[in-house]
Amino acid sequence: MLLRQVFYRKKLVRAVFLALALFSGGLSAVSALDVPLRKIADDSALRRKLFDPWFIEAPSRVLSKAKRLETLPDGARIEVRTERERGEFGIVLARESGGAFSGWTQGSWVVTRNVESGALLRIRFFPRSDPYTYIQFRPLDGGRSLMDAVAYGAYLAQSASVPLSFERLLTASLRDILHVADNRELFRYFEPEPENYAGIRTLVTRLRQRLPELSFADDGAINENGDYVFINTLMPQTEPYGLNCSGFAKWLVDGLLLPVTGSRLPISMLKQPYGERGSSLTRPYESLRDPFFGLDWTRNLAAAANAAIKSPAFAVLDEIEVRESPFSQIIVRKGGTSRTEPYTGFLPDAGFAVKGLPSLLYALAIDEPGVIYLGAVNAEMLPKPRMRQYFHIAAFLPYFDGDGVFHVAVFESAAETSFSRFVARYPENYINLVRLPSETIFEP
Repeated sequence: MLLRQVFYRKKLVRAVFLALALFSGGLSAVSALDVPLRKIADDSALRRKLFDPWFIEAPSRVLSKAKRLETLPDGARIEVRTERERGEFGIVLARESGGAFSGWTQGSWVVTRNVESGALLRIRFFPRSDPYTYIQFRPLDGGRSLMDAVAYGAYLAQSASVPLSFERLLTASLRDILHVADNRELFRYFEPEPENYAGIRTLVTRLRQRLPELSFADDGAINENGDYVFINTLMPQTEPYGLNCSGFAKWLVDGLLLPVTGSRLPISMLKQPYGERGSSLTRPYESLRDPFFGLDWTRNLAAAANAAIKSPAFAVLDEIEVRESPFSQIIVRKGGTSRTEPYTGFLPDAGFAVKGLPSLLYALAIDEPGVIYLGAVNAEMLPKPRMRQYFHIAAFLPYFDGDGVFHVAVFESAAETSFSRFVARYPENYINLVRLPSETIFEP
């Protein structure tokens, strides 16, 4: 799903393609060295030096060159090397971090050329020490170039015109490139401020500490009196006690509310319809199939949490429900190839396609630091009549750690889950997201 075709060594390529499974646990802490974009040490003099012998020279001669180390005036080292992949090859200007030259450390470049013709195809720049975020330039006639900005498999910008020729981009300073690109609103997605996520990091730690005392039980929840009951009947559980996905989401929200209100939420109120959903076609089946249970449950939890912790003004549907995304195209990788396809964004009575969730949560983490989310997974399901049903709930806590590395902690059904496994489990499903505040003590 996530595109990172940056011409690493074949072994590293395989490892990075598998890294969708790793980013929920974070990448190496090279981001500790990251700085704001405009403070990245300039390497334009080096790129000018490489222009003829590496960027213009015949492909066969460039590919025969041995890798070399270059040192910038500030002492930073860059490894210059080539990496070949199918009919293309990349000239990698890999910045050093911790003695390694990964190719995606902040400030690294990859200049891609055609193996046969030698034509310049694209330039990729890594604004953060993160292989899943990059800015890319492609040639355009008339002394201009096209710019793409990608974060976790989605285009934050696509084919934006930049008033610099492709050849000029190869030698221009980063400061000049950023100046002519002139898109501060876009570039902020590459400049997270880790201190804004301290509250979520603390909450993740507290959740992990409390998980061992929980177990799973179908239809299980804790009522307002602190007793384990069954959601459907409200009858008491017998040992072993436990929580299902809905009960766990309530346990999490109760843990946020107890220090503020001194009480837990009653289960009956969480079952009530909340906001617009469904139609005249689904109403006859609500008592039979309860298709909107997960949607109502998460909306009611979010409304109660926001009303108590922030104010009733934040408990309305327009405030609690995520309905916007900053991208409309995503990159889908399958069978060793990648393609770009439209991303529909928010759909009423469905939410967002799960395959775009990594990009969406990254963007939300930048746009809404300190906010966490409950998601209600849904799909069109049988028996006839086929209708959309909300059948699973999970909590998502997106954050940047103290080193600026992006994580998504996922909790569901009394356990923590790998985010990549969650996405892989629901490749064609949709998920509706609601917001929860995290600026409070957690004491369930």
